[in-house]
Amino acid sequence: MKTNILIADDEPNQLELMAYNLETSGFETIKARDGKNALQLIEDHNPDLVILDWMMPNMSGIDLCRTLRSRSETKQLPIIILSARSDESDKSLGLDTGADDYISKPFSPKELISRVNALLRRSRPALINNILEHENLKISLNEMTVNYFDKNVKLGPKEFKLLTLLMERPGHIFSRGKLLDLVWGHGVYVEERTVDVHMSRLRKALKTASDENLDPIRTVRDGGYGLFTNKII
Repeated sequence: MKTNILIADDEPNQLELMAYNLETSGFETIKARDGKNALQLIEDHNPDLVILDWMMPNMSGIDLCRTLRSRSETKQLPIIILSARSDESDKSLGLDTGADDYISKPFSPKELISRVNALLRRSRPALINNILEHENLKISLNEMTVNYFDKNVKLGPKEFKLLTLLMERPGHIFSRGKLLDLVWGHGVYVEERTVDVHMSRLRKALKTASDENLDPIRTVRDGGYGLFTNKII
């Protein structure tokens, strides 16, 4: 499962060049030409990291950064601001707004990739290591394997994707609608009940692997699902 990066820049050549270099380095990219489009794509696709140009039409990168930091679901989203402004005061403003890093234009492809990897190592180490762990639960993203209490757990593709999403953000509640968008795809018509069916299969597989019938997944009424501390159910 590749790391997904959203890039927002109103300069087409710059946007395509960044996307090309990121994809060559093994990342998947989503491209936006303005701030409002970027916000919509972030809501739809839940990227692992975003790169925002400071000056964009409809909504600037700085305003978009403020918006993302004000929302609980994107509060921890790794953000890099790009700008032709190189003054220390501008850099300070970008970082004070909530950006995790600030890159002055022009920059080399090598610098961009290095900054992206460095930020992911700090904020989302599992995406670099391709290993997700939570208590006695471990996922290898490269091998697409799940281990629970030292036992191999066989899961279908949808169950594996659901568990991966929960593992990436322990304690976060994903609504059924959000899980549908992230696992089945945005705009695909699937009933929310489908999420419950696949989640039931996932929980059964995990509990079967535990001698004490432990289940780390919680159902929140009128909310959705989240990964928490193991509990006997």
